[in-house]
Amino acid sequence: MPLDTRARALARSPPTLIAGEVRRSFADDLVALLPRLRIQALALTRNHSDVDDLVQAAVTSALAAKASFTPGTNFGAWMYRILRNRFLSDRRGTHDTVGLDDATADALQRPASQEHDIALEELHAHLARLSPDQRTALIMVSVQGLSYQDVADAMGCAVGTAKCRVFRARRQLELWLLGTDGARRSKPAPVSAGVRRGTTDSLPQVANGPRSAAA
Repeated sequence: MPLDTRARALARSPPTLIAGEVRRSFADDLVALLPRLRIQALALTRNHSDVDDLVQAAVTSALAAKASFTPGTNFGAWMYRILRNRFLSDRRGTHDTVGLDDATADALQRPASQEHDIALEELHAHLARLSPDQRTALIMVSVQGLSYQDVADAMGCAVGTAKCRVFRARRQLELWLLGTDGARRSKPAPVSAGVRRGTTDSLPQVANGPRSAAA
């Protein structure tokens, strides 16, 4: 049942039924959202070993604050704000580690050939260099197939800002992959048909999902 329809149905129900339905709905929505939360946690932490801890902390915070959630509003956006706030809180006083996000490879489509593996390893390494906001917005659009409005709601920003983050992420990846951000690579890595030189649209696109902020 769509969230707005569910909210209207709840408004016409007795208070005791409303309380029970809200509890069941909250738990069901939370469980259904866990795979997406894990992908978002990967985008934020860039460390596979930290994902479970961050998601668990966010779920604990959400359960403690469930009375503040309004049924019928964007549950995914509400949960992402909790997840991001926990991430920012946990990283205060620590240094941001940079490395190959091998977990991101699990979220992307795994190719069959060795050439694809080499090209995507390079892509994953460059994904880890993006700012958390740009990387998360790009993954939400390219991997999860969310609309820019959904991304804006989740990240607490304007739609134009969400589009800008995705656009800048793609253009920065393009510069890095081409080696035009300073020193051009002396020996380009093999690039197959699936990862064409001069484009960052090699990230798998979900059907009917937005392809480019510039479009």
